[in-house]
Amino acid sequence: MTERDWVPEACTLPTTERPRRLAEFDRLFHDAVHHTDRVSARHLRLRLDGAAEPLARDLIARESACCSFFTFDLARPDGATLTLDVRVPPAHVDVLDALAERAAPAPRP
Repeated sequence: MTERDWVPEACTLPTTERPRRLAEFDRLFHDAVHHTDRVSARHLRLRLDGAAEPLARDLIARESACCSFFTFDLARPDGATLTLDVRVPPAHVDVLDALAERAAPAPRP
């Protein structure tokens, strides 16, 4: 999947910077996501390695600045587990679908 498949027109990140941002998300997903849960059509929950918190905070802050339709909540509900909740309005469910597909952890042997 390419960034054209899921980056909506509402994104204000300059086109030339989008491949780098996509690579940053892919790296976070590959290195830190342990589990994904589609809570609802408009809500995705990611369970992350706790060591990824600084990177996740930085990335979601920058993404919130250019894609204001995302709502990100990063928390440690039990003090240990790091969760990232991603929500979108109904008009951007397709973007969340694509994000969920990219974030899904690869099957382990």
